[in-house]
Amino acid sequence: MIQLLPILSGIMWGAAGVFVRIFTELGMNSLTIVESRVIPAVVIIFAGLFIMDKKLLRIKLSDLWIFLCAGIFSMLGLNLCYNEAINELTLSLAAVLLCLAPVFVLGLAAVFFKEKLTKQKIICVILALIGCVLSSGVLEEIGSVKWTTFGLFIGTLGAFFYGSYSIFSKIGMMKKYHSFTITAYSLLAVAIVLLPFADWKIIGDIIESAPLKMSGFFLLHSLVTSILPYILFTVSLNYIEAGKVAILASSEPVAAMFFGVFFFAEIPTVLSFTGLVIVLLALGLLSVPLKRKRKTMSN
Repeated sequence: MIQLLPILSGIMWGAAGVFVRIFTELGMNSLTIVESRVIPAVVIIFAGLFIMDKKLLRIKLSDLWIFLCAGIFSMLGLNLCYNEAINELTLSLAAVLLCLAPVFVLGLAAVFFKEKLTKQKIICVILALIGCVLSSGVLEEIGSVKWTTFGLFIGTLGAFFYGSYSIFSKIGMMKKYHSFTITAYSLLAVAIVLLPFADWKIIGDIIESAPLKMSGFFLLHSLVTSILPYILFTVSLNYIEAGKVAILASSEPVAAMFFGVFFFAEIPTVLSFTGLVIVLLALGLLSVPLKRKRKTMSN
């Protein structure tokens, strides 16, 4: 049953595109969509930490830059880019591009933490890039897959911001901060920065049109794309190896593909589906320790 937790977190992250497109059709811009999701998440997460363990709310002012960078640079950058990519590309392609995050993590980790770029890592990076090219639709006839040059660029940029969040999170964890603490204060930084830029009038108009229904939808958006997946992912790390958790959470692009088919009739081509499988294979290989692979092959 524990193995279901990271799978569910991936499925929930994959559902983000459905909410973004619905809110976009209702007239909300990217900044407003992100703020409407972050505000409830901040309130619920901080309330939960206050009740469960107040010690997790303690941070040093000298470490404030970590949460500001993780929130304003990484988390906000990721969300804005991903929202734009969702409107420019198919849901599955936007999610596949986001899967390039580990590629950027490898490069950033090599620079900041002096982690070695092994043959295994390089091969996985090449496979991931090949998979993304196949999924993008650039090798197919025009019109067979929904894509734009801007969409590919902004989706890839979102993966960079996603990868940078892992770097700042690792710095925070090296300073003994819990992952919940990092997530909470990163979200708080985003919420504060977006306060003057969000279109509060459109949010009020949408809620006023159907108070109970739309208030519930806003809350569901926050629960499904911010609160629950982070909680499920973090809890699973206490029982499952990090590599396996990463593999299981790779259900995100697969889920996004099915959501795209079900809600928006985005039928994947053979090449795009093949590309998705190759990306997932690359992520799986990247998450398996080299020594363990050799031991398995020798048996």
